[in-house]
Amino acid sequence: MNNKSTLIGHLACFGAYCIFGFNIVCCKNISNAHVLTPMDLFCLRATGAALLFWLLSLFMPKEKVPLKDLLQIFVASMLGLFLTQMSFLKAITMTTSIDLSITNTCTPIMTMFVAAIVLKEPITFKKIGGVLVSLSGVLLLIFNSVGLGGGATETKPMGIVLTILNALTFALYLGIFRPLITKYNVVTFMKWMFLFSMLVAWPFNARHFFQLPFGQMDGKILWQVAYVVVFATFVAYFLIPVGQKRLRPTLVSMYNYVQPIIATLISIAIGLDRITWKKLVAMVLVFTGVWIVNQSRAAAHNKNVETP
Repeated sequence: MNNKSTLIGHLACFGAYCIFGFNIVCCKNISNAHVLTPMDLFCLRATGAALLFWLLSLFMPKEKVPLKDLLQIFVASMLGLFLTQMSFLKAITMTTSIDLSITNTCTPIMTMFVAAIVLKEPITFKKIGGVLVSLSGVLLLIFNSVGLGGGATETKPMGIVLTILNALTFALYLGIFRPLITKYNVVTFMKWMFLFSMLVAWPFNARHFFQLPFGQMDGKILWQVAYVVVFATFVAYFLIPVGQKRLRPTLVSMYNYVQPIIATLISIAIGLDRITWKKLVAMVLVFTGVWIVNQSRAAAHNKNVETP
């Protein structure tokens, strides 16, 4: 793979996860407004992105997708969109922005295990050590959240569990479906992904959704909903497959660590969250484990470079 293509992959992933960093704060604000449920917001995201991708496909070369691949894309949609976004949107109602961001850093570690199973990448003792260090940080965050109530530190253990579920489903999506993603252009793949998610979500929520008082919603909330639908869904999910086509799954997932940096800076700046010493220790443990895992991955990659 040439350097230009690799650079495009890195820039696409960096851009997508910067957008996701802002998305955490926007979704938190939307949740705090107590107007839209997680399923309401997911229906908006899936429908908006599906319409935009299908509209864009009208200007793209036509690709025929056989039924066998459509079935695989349906499963990918459930893992990479429906379960991933629903667990995230529900978790955001139970966790602070910083707690959510830190816990979500287990995604690359889970992706490493998926890559070991699917791509036969070896799991070394250094990788195992990194996993244990990061796990200790996540556990510290969970225990630090128990018993704390009110204000910016109100995080429930179930919120952490849902965040881990979010990381696991997205890791499975990154590791399993890369060959399918590389087979089609981004627009073709994502238009089917969002169509399937939209069709699954609407039957559960249509009656409630059409009773929502959109005309009475605060303008700031509506603008943030628009950001979530257009940028954090359509644009970000356009960029991620661009990166997936050019970078290995574990490397794509490493860009997940842009999120806590962005979300933390925004949350502290606007007063949504605060940092405690326990959270700092948890953050250091999580990122130390990630560094150890990444060093092991980098060493193995240098010995045997795999190109997509």
